[in-house]
Amino acid sequence: MPPVRQGSASGPDARATRIRYRRILRFAGRQLAVVWWFDLFLPRIGLERVAARGRSKRLRRIAQRFHALAVELGGLMIKVGQFMSSRLDVLPPEITSELEGLQDEVPPVPFEGIRVLAEAELGMPLARAFPRVDETPVAAASLGQAHRAWLAPMDAAETGLDQVIVKVQRPGIDRIVDVDLAALRRVGGWLSRVRLVSDRVNMPALVEEFATTSLEEIDYLHEAAGCERFAADFEGDDRVAVPAVVWERTTRRVLTLGDVTAIKITDVEGLRAAGIDPAEVAPVFATVMFDQLFTNGYFHADPHPGNIFVTPVADAPGERPWKLTFIDFGMMGEVPTSTRSGLRKLLIAAATRDGKGMVDAMREVGVLLPTSDTAELERAMTQLFARFGGMGFAELREVDPREFREFATQFGDVVRSLPFQLPEHFLLIIRAMGTTSGVCSALDPEFNVWNSIEPYATQLLRDERGNAVQDVAKQALDIARVAVGLPKRLDELITRFEDGTVAVATPRLEKRVARLERATRRVVSAILFAGLLIAGAVLYVAGAANATDAVLGIVLMVASVIPLLVALLAGRRGG
Repeated sequence: MPPVRQGSASGPDARATRIRYRRILRFAGRQLAVVWWFDLFLPRIGLERVAARGRSKRLRRIAQRFHALAVELGGLMIKVGQFMSSRLDVLPPEITSELEGLQDEVPPVPFEGIRVLAEAELGMPLARAFPRVDETPVAAASLGQAHRAWLAPMDAAETGLDQVIVKVQRPGIDRIVDVDLAALRRVGGWLSRVRLVSDRVNMPALVEEFATTSLEEIDYLHEAAGCERFAADFEGDDRVAVPAVVWERTTRRVLTLGDVTAIKITDVEGLRAAGIDPAEVAPVFATVMFDQLFTNGYFHADPHPGNIFVTPVADAPGERPWKLTFIDFGMMGEVPTSTRSGLRKLLIAAATRDGKGMVDAMREVGVLLPTSDTAELERAMTQLFARFGGMGFAELREVDPREFREFATQFGDVVRSLPFQLPEHFLLIIRAMGTTSGVCSALDPEFNVWNSIEPYATQLLRDERGNAVQDVAKQALDIARVAVGLPKRLDELITRFEDGTVAVATPRLEKRVARLERATRRVVSAILFAGLLIAGAVLYVAGAANATDAVLGIVLMVASVIPLLVALLAGRRGG
C-alpha cells in the first residue's frame, strides 16, 4: 500500500489509489522482465544474436505501451514520459523518440469541481473573487487547468488588470501525485539493483530530483515567485514580456495572472497575418533561451509552444514590433555557477568544433564519470566534429539536413557507449534546449542553430579572453610588487648582517648574498618579461574588434623588453 497524505483517501478513493499504484508497478514489472530476459539473460548464455533480433521493435513497443498508459492515467505519468524522453544518456533512441511527442493534454475537469476547490482556497464565493468566469477552460493539463476571468472594478483599478487567467489545480491531484511518486520510488529501488543501470545513473537520486520538481510544480506560490524572478531577470529587455501576478487572488492551489494570451509562437499563419516573419522570431527565441541558460542561470525549463506567445507591440520604438511572452513558470531550472562556467565552455567548444575543449567542458559540468576514458572520448568527439571542421557558419547552413541527422545519431551512439551520466540538475537544461530546437525548427524549417550560436559564442569567447587577460595582468602586478620590494628587503637583510644583528658563520657571506640578490632580480625580471609579453599578445589578438585593446597589447609587449634587458644585464654582471 503506497504512503499517501493522511486523510487524503478513504472508501472508493482508497481503492482507486491501490488500483493505480498496483497498475503502475505491474506495468513496470512486466517491461523490466522483458528487458532482463533479452538484454541481460540471453547474452549471458551466449545468445546475443537472438537477443539483438527485433530489439528496436521491442523497445518501441515498450515505449508505445507506456505512452498509452501515461495518457490514460494522467497525473505524473505524462511528466515521467516527458522526463524519460530527455534521458539520451541512459535510454536508447527507440524509447526517447517515441516519447518526444507526449503532450500534457487531458480531458478537462467539470467546472463545478474547479469552483468548489477555488472557493475553498480563496475563502470566498467565486463570484465575489471574479464577477465573471469563463467555464470553458483555456487549457487543461494533468496537474491543473486554466480559465479566463475578469476582476471586479476595484481590484482592476488597484492591479491595473481587467482580464486575468485563473489556474486551478485538478481536484485530488495531491493524492494522485503521492501515489505516483510512491510507485516511482519502488521502481527506482528495483532498477538500482540492476548493475547495468546503477553503473550509469543513481536511480533513487533521479527519482527524488523528479519528485522535487513535481511537488514544486503543483505549488502555485512557488510558480508565482518564479514568474516574478523571471520578470526581474528581463526587466527593461524589449524582447521579453511576463504576466503580472495578482497576489490577492493567489494561493498554493490557485494562481491568478494577467491575461497575456497572444499568437502562439508556432502559429506560423497567425504570425504572418500579423505581419511578423516567423524566420525572424526563431533566432530571437534561441538567443533569449541562451541568455537564460548561460548568463542569468535561471531558465524556463518547459518552453513548449503552448507556453510562449508572440505579442505584437504597437508603436514599438525599435525595429522589432513584437515581444516574446512567457507563461507557466511551474517548471523552472537553476544553473549553479560552476555548471554555468562549464556550459559556456561547452558552447564555445561546440561552436569551434574543439573535441578536446568539449571533453574538458564536460568534465567541468560533471557529465563524465570518474571511470571515463577521456582519451577515447576525445578521439570520438574529434572524429564527430571533423565532419564539419574548417567550415564556416554560412557553409554549415548549406549542409544537407540529413548530414546533421546522421551526426546527431552518431553523437547519441557515443553518449550511450561511453560512461556518461548527466547530473540531475542538468536534465532540465537538456529538456529546455531540446524544446527550443524544436520550436525554432517549426518557425523556420531552414533554421540552423549554429547561426545563433556563432555571435553568442563569439561574445562568450571574448569575455573568456578578457578574464584571462585580467588574470595575467593581476599576476604580473603581484609579481611587480614583489620585485619592487625585494631589493629593499635584501638591502635590509644585508644591513642586519653588517650590523651583527644576525649571527654569521662565514666571512664570504656578503659575496654570496650579492649573488643571491642578482639571481633573484634576474628571475623576477624574466617572470615580468613573460607576464607582460603574454598579456600583451592576448590583448592584441582579442583586440581585433577593439582598437583600444590592440593598442594596449602593443604597449605591454614593448614594455616587456625592459625586464628582459634587466635579466640579461644582471646575468652578465654576475659573471
